[in-house]
Amino acid sequence: MAKHKILIAGAGLGGLAAASFLMKEGHDVEVYEQAPKLEEVGAGIQISANAMHALRSLGLEEAITKVGVRPEAYEFRLHDTGELIQRFALSAEHERLHGAPYTQLHRADFHGILADRARAFKPDVVQLNKRATGFTETADGVTLNFADGSSAKGDILLGADGLKSVVRKQIVGEVPATYTGDAAWRIIVPVERLPKDFLPQVMSVFMGPGGHIVCYYLRGGALLNFVGIVETDEVSDESWTLKMPWEQLKADYAGWHPAIQTIIDKADKDKCYRWSLHNRLPIKNWSTERTTLLGDSAHATLPYLAQGAVMAIEDGAVLARALNMESDIAAALQLYQRNRIERTSRIVLQSSDNRRLFHLHSEAAIRAEFAKRDEGKDRNKWLYSYNPLTVELT
Repeated sequence: MAKHKILIAGAGLGGLAAASFLMKEGHDVEVYEQAPKLEEVGAGIQISANAMHALRSLGLEEAITKVGVRPEAYEFRLHDTGELIQRFALSAEHERLHGAPYTQLHRADFHGILADRARAFKPDVVQLNKRATGFTETADGVTLNFADGSSAKGDILLGADGLKSVVRKQIVGEVPATYTGDAAWRIIVPVERLPKDFLPQVMSVFMGPGGHIVCYYLRGGALLNFVGIVETDEVSDESWTLKMPWEQLKADYAGWHPAIQTIIDKADKDKCYRWSLHNRLPIKNWSTERTTLLGDSAHATLPYLAQGAVMAIEDGAVLARALNMESDIAAALQLYQRNRIERTSRIVLQSSDNRRLFHLHSEAAIRAEFAKRDEGKDRNKWLYSYNPLTVELT
């Protein structure tokens, strides 16, 4: 197997995970990040078995378990009464079915774990203050150019530069982003502010007309993560760090379940963030002879199936395998892409459909829809059962 020099644009979750998968296979990797500091914003993240298999191969399961929570179940409830509509087991059952656990943790904790692992392979693997502006390819290499006038040369370029990917734009042009009509509120509340035995340690989804709320615990149960989706005509930037007035959050969920009111009331009123959610249709090609994409830059998804970061981790593991299987770089990138497009497109489209499911405008419609579907059975069958380390690559 040829060893390559691989440039990665972006030191987010996907870029850092891919760096470790590739370095583990002996490749020389350089990661370039536009931010001046290596850190992650946002709140909770969910790692199901399909990603944990790959993370376990990097020796990270123990560190993830230490800062995470393994939820007992996934529960779907009515927005106002809290009545349980459907439930499927996670925790021990998820591990029994798929051979790896389901863990919820803070994005910043996960990002730190991935950064530490990559730096254990190569201490100076990440270069900061390097904003990519484009790339050039020749028969014998690829050059990544930066805003400061410098450049880096390698054998392969991996665009892990997220929603507003410079690398993707150069490969496929502008991928139009359509506003979904949804904005996502996010807050985190320390559990000591909440009543004792407040919500069970499960993934709680409260569904209602024109919106839904997801609640789950982080940091061993010390924090409660709240993500509230609301339909609105008010469009703002796609930014996790945009603050909005607490009073607006409170008004958006008037009439919702008392537990929801308690969480909102106990939130830091100056730390309420809201992100406008945009949809991008899956693309059919994301590779050139020496350059390919990973994670959000390839297949941005709405957060309604909790698989955005998971897909990026799967990508990195499959890419490392493809480079082992094909000595020709272009053939390896096509093998990687060919084996990821169908799965990632299915996840993107099902995540979009869940928006409809979670926002049905009557209790009768919610009951009717869930009566004809079994969310746990469906996800266990194809989503969580995938293992990027063993799935056949063709």
